Amino acid sequence: MADHHHLILSLLQLCKTLKPLKQLHTHIIKSGLQSDQFITGNLILHCTTTLITNALHYAHSILHYHPNPDAFMYNTLIRGFTDSNNPHNSLTTFINMQRNNINNNIIIRPDSFTFAFVIKAAASLQCFNTGIQLHSLAITHGLNTHLFVSTTLVSLYAECEEIGCARKVFDEMPQPNVVAWNAVITACLRCFDLKGAEILYNRMPVRDMVSKNIMVSGYMKAGDVFRAKKMFFDEMAVKDEVSWSTMVVGFAHNGCFNEAFDLFVKYREVGLRPHEVSLTGILSVCAQAGAFEFGKMLHGYIEKSGFGSIMTINNALLDTYAKCGHVEMARLVFNRMPGRKTIVSWTTMVAGLAMQGYGEEALEIFNQMEGSGIEPDGVTFISVLYACSHAGLVEHGCNYFSMMKTRYNIEPTFEHYGCMVDLYGRGGELEKARDFITQMPVKPNAIIWRTLLGACSIHGNVNLAELALKKLAELDQDDSGDHVLLSNIYAVAGNWKNVASVRKSMNSQRLAKSPGWSMIEVDKVMYSFVAGDERNEVVNEAYTYLKTMMSRLRVEGGYAPEVVGSVLHDIEDEEKENAVVTHSEKLALAFGLSRLCGGKVVRIVKNLRVCKDCHTVMKLVSKIFRVEIVLRDRSRFHSFSDGSCSCRDYW
Repeated sequence: MADHHHLILSLLQLCKTLKPLKQLHTHIIKSGLQSDQFITGNLILHCTTTLITNALHYAHSILHYHPNPDAFMYNTLIRGFTDSNNPHNSLTTFINMQRNNINNNIIIRPDSFTFAFVIKAAASLQCFNTGIQLHSLAITHGLNTHLFVSTTLVSLYAECEEIGCARKVFDEMPQPNVVAWNAVITACLRCFDLKGAEILYNRMPVRDMVSKNIMVSGYMKAGDVFRAKKMFFDEMAVKDEVSWSTMVVGFAHNGCFNEAFDLFVKYREVGLRPHEVSLTGILSVCAQAGAFEFGKMLHGYIEKSGFGSIMTINNALLDTYAKCGHVEMARLVFNRMPGRKTIVSWTTMVAGLAMQGYGEEALEIFNQMEGSGIEPDGVTFISVLYACSHAGLVEHGCNYFSMMKTRYNIEPTFEHYGCMVDLYGRGGELEKARDFITQMPVKPNAIIWRTLLGACSIHGNVNLAELALKKLAELDQDDSGDHVLLSNIYAVAGNWKNVASVRKSMNSQRLAKSPGWSMIEVDKVMYSFVAGDERNEVVNEAYTYLKTMMSRLRVEGGYAPEVVGSVLHDIEDEEKENAVVTHSEKLALAFGLSRLCGGKVVRIVKNLRVCKDCHTVMKLVSKIFRVEIVLRDRSRFHSFSDGSCSCRDYW
């Protein structure tokens, strides 16, 4: 029997796909060993610890038909599902384990491993109520103070942002080890309690490298770059790859791209090699900030260091170029991807093209994805509908929305419904947008009504705008942007009485207009501008060149400020003009023109939707100054060249 066990285990290690695994399982059944717990346990273990496609579901069927499953089999499958993309299956397996005890009179007691794995699954799903139930069951089985279980409970409550529960579990631990201490410190940081994390950190008798890395990460996420630097440089005599990558990502996250670049160089000089997680993390921050030059530098390092074959890094690189507005580089990365592209690759490319206004090309990529055998998911369809919306492809969008349900059995979410309202709204079919909302099978949320309000702003529909704001008042009264949009609609219609009324309402509710900010990258340094911000050397330089820039636009381009709809209320014309001229994206543009060399692309990221006047200015500057400008606002990209924009004035 021992020899047979050894042979089967050896054959099991050779199974790299599901077909030979099934053949071996058939042999096991024919040999009369299907009830052997040792053999079946290892069979399930192999299914859950390898990357064989559909092996997890096959492991589930093996366990389901086994006449006498044990705790090891259940634990192995629960752990496999917990670490997969479908952690809810872990909870289902745990429930089946309990039912098996009741229905078949088999005593399979969940142990510390069972609870730790299934609690981790609940944490991944952020299921607080499920976590409470599992905590109660752990108490029933006398395992709630078990170090492994209680540490996982701390992490669960952290994920659910229930810091009180996490601290209570920790305080009840008889002898917490360093892992438990790190878990509760992480819980504090996860719940934005930096002070609590510091107190716990200072109480720790023994701190390891992980403890220090957690605090560095916490400081960076809280924006406290000074204390992060102090701990990293002054208090960490020994640093590992996580330490260095945490600092690099942290610098980038806080807009300190020059320091991030310098530290990345030192990171390599000390002989450490950035790993997959750190590189994807840095690229992700570059994508969000629009730091094209830094991302391009990382691309060069990736190619030279042999990381170019890793799919996750390629996907992150693709996302970086797409969100930095460089569609040609995004296409290059996409076309050169090694091996079979994942759904993330296809979806990122569709989304990137959609944001740039290349609607037809985005749909072509989607068709290629279908042809490759990759099935789209809900996220993919959001990008597809977005592409149709921003390219004015109303009929195509309706067809894809229908396809999502009929061909792929994907139930629409609020994001999909919002895309459809936006599709009709941008296309000027506001009545259809309203009818679509009233016929939705779920109650419209604030996002849906806000989307309709935005469409009313584009087309100046006062009546529908008033309806949308009335609905928004019932759902979300604290968003100043809704009132600003309605005010702008009234301003375009010349109804200054209602503009004043909206302003009065905002003042009474103490709603302040969200400040607009813009960022621009110059020589791998990110500069931020806010209209009316305190003056410093950089801001003064921007204002100085702004005067020169606007003067040339007036003389050479016949520019006149478009103030209607761009200011909140009826003020003097001179004040209106000044308010529009000093918008943050104009300041960023002026600074970029003063600093960047000829031939460089000016890349700007803005937190709000670009106004009509700024859009006009960007077009004029691109023609008069002979410069290419790429502006990313909160919803899409605008690429300006020779007096025209990629959006074709449809945004």
